[in-house]
This record gives sequence, C-alpha cells and structure tokens, in this order.
Amino acid sequence: MGCKIYERYRDQMPITESLIYLNHAAVAPLCKPAAEAMKQLADEAMRFGSLHYDRWLAAYEGVRQSAARLIGASPREIAIVKNTSEGIATVAIGIDWQPGDRIVAFHEEFPANFLPWKQLEQVGVRITWLSVEDPMDKIDAACLGARLLAISFVQYLSGYRADLNAIGEICRRRGCFFFVDAIQGLGVFPLDVELAQIDALAADGHKWLLGPEGCGVLYVRQEVQDSIRPVELGWTNVAKYRDYASRDLTLRPDAGRYECGTLNTIGCYGLRAALEFILEIGVENMAPAILALGDLLAAGAAAKGYEILGKRTPETGAGIVSIRHPATDSHLIVRRLKDLGIIAAPRQGWVRMAPHFYISPAEIDRVTAEL
Repeated sequence: MGCKIYERYRDQMPITESLIYLNHAAVAPLCKPAAEAMKQLADEAMRFGSLHYDRWLAAYEGVRQSAARLIGASPREIAIVKNTSEGIATVAIGIDWQPGDRIVAFHEEFPANFLPWKQLEQVGVRITWLSVEDPMDKIDAACLGARLLAISFVQYLSGYRADLNAIGEICRRRGCFFFVDAIQGLGVFPLDVELAQIDALAADGHKWLLGPEGCGVLYVRQEVQDSIRPVELGWTNVAKYRDYASRDLTLRPDAGRYECGTLNTIGCYGLRAALEFILEIGVENMAPAILALGDLLAAGAAAKGYEILGKRTPETGAGIVSIRHPATDSHLIVRRLKDLGIIAAPRQGWVRMAPHFYISPAEIDRVTAEL
C-alpha cells in the first residue's frame, strides 16, 4: 500500500517540525521549493546583480505558464500582480461603467471582493446583493440585465465553495461578465476557466498555493482584454516596452498590459516554484485530502460542543472550518492553541481553522482533543 499524500510530501513543508499549522486561509508557510528558489535569487542578486537577467525573465514567464496550466488558460491571459486586491481593482476600475449599469455581488465576501464593487455606486452603478447560499434560480434571475457578477471561489469565513461551473453558465447565457476571487480555493480544488466560462480571476500566492506574499496572478480572458483598460500605466504596459526610446501608447496584446513596471522578481521565483509544486502534487489529489481533514475537524469540534459555521457538504465544503464555543472567547481559544503549537486565527467571533493537504489526520485528532 502506497504512502498517504501527507506522508509523501511532508518533508517539503518544514513547518511540520515545530507547529500544527491551520492558518492557510491567512498566510501559509512557504513550501520548501519556494523558499529555496527565493534564497537562490537573493544569493544570485547579491553576488551578480542583474547579470543573469534572462533568468529573471524566465521566472516571470514561468509564473504565467504554470498559472495558466493550473486554471486551463493561456499564458497570454495571465498578468503578474502584487496581490488579489490589485487584480480585483484592475477589473473593477478598468471597465467603462455607465450610470445604471448593474452588478451582482454577495454579502459574505472578504472586503477585497466587496469594497471595489460597492464604491462603484458612487458613479451610478447599482448592485444587487445576494447570499452565496442563495439558490441558482435566484442568481439566474439577478443576472438578467446585469453587467457583471463577482464571487469568491471559497468564502473566507464560512469556507463555502461556490459552484463556479453553474454560475458561469448563468453568466454566459445572460451576457454577464463573470469575475472570481479565487484566493481561498485556487490550487487545492479543481478550477477550469473554460469550463466555468470565467472572464477574469485574481489570486495571491501566499495562502493555499504555499508561496510568498506580494506576488499573485490576474487572469483576463483574451476576448475581453480590450474592454478592461489598465488602471496604472507605466513603461511595461505598452507593446514596445523594450524600446526605451518609443513613445507609442499601444498596449501589449496580452494580459501583460496590466503589468505596470518592474515586477516582484524574488516573489516570482517563489511563486513559480510553489505553482510547480502544486502542479506536481495535483489538485485532484489534494482536494479530497483537504475535504477529509476539514470534515474530521468539524466533526471533532462539534463533538466537543462547538458550533460550526455553515453546513459542509461534499459539493460546498473546502479547507476552511470556522468554529465557536458559547462559553469561551475566540481570541482566548486561539491564544491557548498557539501556546500548544497549534496555529489558527480569530475571525469575527469565530476560530477559523484551515488545514492543508500535508497535515495528518492524527494532528487533527490532537487539535480537537485540545479544544
């Protein structure tokens, strides 16, 4: 019998030597390949400056290629951004909105996927607010006449995982632009931008991708790129950016048009390595492992008298499990767990836990025993 997935790759997550880390929905530990890649670039830059600049360019392209493989896109549809918020803002500000346009958005969203859309009310855009747990027929009705729908793949607090394929079908049939904040699910649950008919998507590398902070990706479908203008313009947005004497404002013919100036090179080294690590393991292998860990955690917490936020099902469950106890403050619980080497996060009165694939079931049992 072969070894379990967490056994096979555990040595690539050195944090297991000191902590039970259940905070991947906030900031994840770096996987070993990402850390080593960043160390390599730091050492090279210290010793040689930009002598090997061609390797830096290869790292940028590597991020685009690996991200494209992960979501079923073309590298020409991938821009490198500094975080999810920048990706969302690029779309929200870059569209030529008109008074009376309407957006479909959701109450439960993290501020990064709430505030940019809410702000558009100031220019006359109307917003239809729904719940992520509303039935598909209500989402369908709301999309009639709407210009854009924005939703997270996985909700940051409840861990509710949206049916992107079903929502994408609605949006395409209704002629509604489909935007996804993918940060809480990208890399650990299947996501295909063609199957889901997603028009744009943003995600950072520092959560479930096990990469660094400050480096993420923005996917924009090739067919819609001309309808989203860059909100920042620098020397690398334009087609002739390699010609420093050029003053031609013609934009790059791909998603590189959204990249404004020098990129986070060391971050790209780390993110490329992290993406390649995720691709090697396979989303199809991680998803069931993470679901099982979440189910085990939820069942164990419930048995200890904790309330579980939301209802987990095989279709809507993800890696996030939020719990609370009627008699104990969530901050106190998180502090006590931290003293035991168990890392979780307090969120809005809940204790949010988010185990990744490399955590063992025995570690989850220890966590629930300590609750």
